[in-house]
Amino acid sequence: MKPDVLTEEEVELLEVIEITEQMELVVFNDDFNTFEHVIRTLIKVCKHTPEQAEQCTWLIHHKGRCTVKLGTFDFLKPYRDAICEEGIDAKIL
Repeated sequence: MKPDVLTEEEVELLEVIEITEQMELVVFNDDFNTFEHVIRTLIKVCKHTPEQAEQCTWLIHHKGRCTVKLGTFDFLKPYRDAICEEGIDAKIL
């Protein structure tokens, strides 16, 4: 029977797995897309609420970028592709 307590080595391994699998979908500011277009895109693609999309858009405008979704690379790739198809710069980091 395996004990319920993890060894230090197992904990470190779980931390590494957690860190490497969790990625961010980041949208970057540009000089051509309107607030309305970015908000509509985040609502359509990421299923954000209007309030959430507007808050992200303000962060993109003022800070130059905003994380709009978290997950694995494979989970985020279709979102990134759809955002980029709308002419908005997005990367998985």
